[in-house]
Amino acid sequence: MNPQKRSREDIARRVTQDIPEGAYVNLGIGLPTKIAAYLPADKEIFLHSENGLLAFGPPPPKGEEDPDLINAGKEFVTLLQGGCFFHHGDSFTMMRGGHLDICVLGAFQVSAQGDLANWHTGAPDAIPSVGGAMDLAVGAKKVWVAMEHTSRSGEPKVVETLSYPATGLRCVDRIYTDLCVLDITEQGLLVTEMVEGLSFAELQNLTAAPLSAAEHLK
Repeated sequence: MNPQKRSREDIARRVTQDIPEGAYVNLGIGLPTKIAAYLPADKEIFLHSENGLLAFGPPPPKGEEDPDLINAGKEFVTLLQGGCFFHHGDSFTMMRGGHLDICVLGAFQVSAQGDLANWHTGAPDAIPSVGGAMDLAVGAKKVWVAMEHTSRSGEPKVVETLSYPATGLRCVDRIYTDLCVLDITEQGLLVTEMVEGLSFAELQNLTAAPLSAAEHLK
């Protein structure tokens, strides 16, 4: 079979479908920041950035960038009507105080129990970069991960147990990849959606932890 893998942009678009009206959402550095460009204009969603922005919007048109309006990944954004910016310390108070409904993070690995590794691979030459991920992992009401299903070398990123340093334990609720959507439940990893052309057996072969399929996929 020839699976129709989602591009990074497609993964971002897919995540937007599940963000409810009125949600306060933090987008992590990397793939998750792409989500801002695909949120529907008719749905009110409040994007939060750890460097001190609330209610920001998609990237500005070329030539209209404002150097004072950047997200945590130093990418240019726009400010929506009613949006504001504030001190870095206040931003982390929002993150740690349970005021965010959802955060969407990238990851090196996610375990079957929802453990998250996204700040350091442990390699001697790797540059660790935790940012606000640890605060978001424990402070947000829901933690979603958006990432490719395997690494560039083909190693599974969804695993039974983390081999990289942990960012947070039992914190991830859902995983969006280029191949599927997974919910992390008390019973383990539940596949709720797969891309066209991919069989469950093929998906399991690319995953280093046991999977189960939702009823509509059986």
